[in-house]
Order: sequence, then structure tokens, then C-alpha cells
Amino acid sequence: MRLFYLFLFLSQLCFSQDWVKITAKKGDTRILLLKKYQLTDQCSKVKFLSLNNMKADDYLKLGNKYKLPVQSYKYNGKSIRTTIGIKNLDKAKAIQAWNERLNISKVKSSLYTNGGFLWVPHFLKSCFGKYGKSNFSNKNVSRPKVVNASSSPGNIVTHELFGSKYKKVKIVSNKLKGRIYYLVSGHGGPDPGAVGKRGGHSLCEDEYAYDITLRLARQLTEKGATVYMIVRDENDGIRDQAYLKCDKDEVCFPSLKIPINQKKRLKQRVKAVNKLYNKHKKRGVKYQRVVIIHVDSRRSKDRVDMFFYYNKRSKVGKKLANGMYDIVKEKYAKYQKGRGYKGTVKPRNLHMLRETKPIGVYVELGNIQNDKDQKRFTVVDNRDAIAKWFTEALSK
Repeated sequence: MRLFYLFLFLSQLCFSQDWVKITAKKGDTRILLLKKYQLTDQCSKVKFLSLNNMKADDYLKLGNKYKLPVQSYKYNGKSIRTTIGIKNLDKAKAIQAWNERLNISKVKSSLYTNGGFLWVPHFLKSCFGKYGKSNFSNKNVSRPKVVNASSSPGNIVTHELFGSKYKKVKIVSNKLKGRIYYLVSGHGGPDPGAVGKRGGHSLCEDEYAYDITLRLARQLTEKGATVYMIVRDENDGIRDQAYLKCDKDEVCFPSLKIPINQKKRLKQRVKAVNKLYNKHKKRGVKYQRVVIIHVDSRRSKDRVDMFFYYNKRSKVGKKLANGMYDIVKEKYAKYQKGRGYKGTVKPRNLHMLRETKPIGVYVELGNIQNDKDQKRFTVVDNRDAIAKWFTEALSK
């Protein structure tokens, strides 16, 4: 009997844990906080409210401590399963992947295998069947937050970033296999960019640039490319509404809060792109491109067509920009005969083109203040067409 009680005590000691606590800082919201720790599922949101005795409309208070829906265990040096007392291998792998993703994004300073604590998110431990298995696997650890299509043609891959309607992606070809694209939609986070008005609605540049960029990412993925979304919003997905809600919860790859200062914001994005570029270059990847997508703002009477910028020092960048211009001009001639097309291709000394290492092109989609140009963004079919045309150009 004494041996039984001793074993029971040791088991409880081995599996003892505490909820991870954090202190709310200036600018923190519940949504941003959970997103930082990659806890955007419903299971985590509900558990956070329960742990902190909060209601859905309660705000975080600066300086207060809050429990995250994450438990901390002292790793036993053997395995995740024996540390926390589970048998499911897939669940353990998902927990491992989640810890490694937080470590890569520097949210968690040290891994459990290097003296740190093992963190176990509630949604993977208790809601695994619904939220965990499809989103976290060891296949994604080396490429955190990447839209990657390594499957063979005909296969279907799931990417939650595209939203519930579009997350299932059928691979139609391997034409772009081995190519890497870094897609950067303009502004985001605290900066909506240019804001236009239409029918009593606000048109925020960052939302429309992001939606078109997401559509482009999905279509490149269909052709076997590896795609990184540098600006990302886990909640939006591809949206089929004319008027897109303006919000401020976008983050920079992998899950960094976007600063309001423009210089810091651009440096953050350049750093993210260049770090990934260097990693893939070491692995022997030769084809890497960056595409930056914005919406311009001019006087309301000024109607403009899409225009493309490149780094004057890059002949390949110029070729890339001209290729995108040529496709768009060709499509306008086909679908809007007699309209004419006045888009331009020019070199420009822009920070994102100058400082990023991959060959790049910078696109302005039109004037968000002009009534006719606005239809290029607010009409869903037009947003999809732009993404298709860009995909065709980038596939050459």
C-alpha cells in the first residue's frame, strides 16, 4: 500500500503544471495577445475568458496579470507524452510543433529540450480532435506560417490563412515547384493606408491590398509554389464582400506586432523577407521573388491604371515588372476592347525594392479615391481577375 501511495505521489509530481501568466502591456488586446501566442481558435478564446473570469466584451487592463490557456510543465528529458501523461503520438507532435513555432518567432525564449519549460496549449490538449491535428504538424516546423504546396497535382492541401471557404487548395500542377514568392500587402496593423469613401463605406487600402494578395498566394500555391505572406491576418481569409471591414489586427511574419512608425514597419518587413531569403539560399533555392502590392491615393478625379515599379539596379526586376504590365495590358485589350491601357513601368528608389534581397516588383493597383478605379477593388470578380493575371505573369 505504501508503494502505491509513493507511485501516486511521484506521478502527480511528474504531471504537475501551472497556467502561463503574462502582464498586459500598452496596446495589448485579447485578440492580439492570443494571436501572438498562436491561440486564435475558439477553444483557446473560450478558455481564456474562463480562466480570467472575463466576459467577451471585457477589456484587458494595463499592468494586470492574465492566465493564458497554456500550461507549463517541467520537461522530464524523455518525451512529451511521459512528461504530461498522454498516449496520443499525433497530439504530442502537434504540441512539439507549437513550441518550436513559438521559439522560432521568439515569443518563447528557450525550448523545453534546452532547459526551458514545455508549454502545452489547452486547444491541443483538450480540443485536439477539432482544432489541433490539421493545423499543427512537424511538417510545418521548419517553415512557420508558410503557405507551401509540396503535394503532387490532384492532391488537396489545407491552409487556414485563406479562410473557411478557400482553405482547401487543389494542386493543379507543379509548374512553380521550387520557386519561392514573398508577398507583401501594403500597410496593415495600426496603419490602414489610404482610405477612400464609397456608398457611405470606408475603403481601407490595407484590406483590399491584403485580399488581392491572399488570392494571388492561393493561385500560386495551386501551381506548386512556396508562398510566404509577410503581412497576415489570421481572422480575415479571402473575403467575397464588396466592402471589407477595416481592422488593425494584422501582424508581420511570423507573428510580430506591426509598429505604427513607417520606417520601423518597413525595416520589420525587410528583415522578415531577407531572413527567409538567406535560409532558402543556403538550401540551394535559386528562384526567389518578392511582390509588394499597394493601392494609390490621388485626387478623386484622377483615374489611373495599374503601374509597376522595379529597382533600377535590377535587370531581372525590370523584366518582371514589364512581364506583369504586358499581361495586364493584354487582358484589358481582350476584355475591354477600345478602352486603352495607360499603366506604366518605371524604376523607383523604394525602400522595399532597395533593401530586400529577392528580385522584386512593387505594384500600385489604382486610385482608391476615384469612383471608377474603386470598382477594381470593390467588385470581387475584379479582385480575383487581378490575382489571376499576376499569377499568369509570375508563372513565366
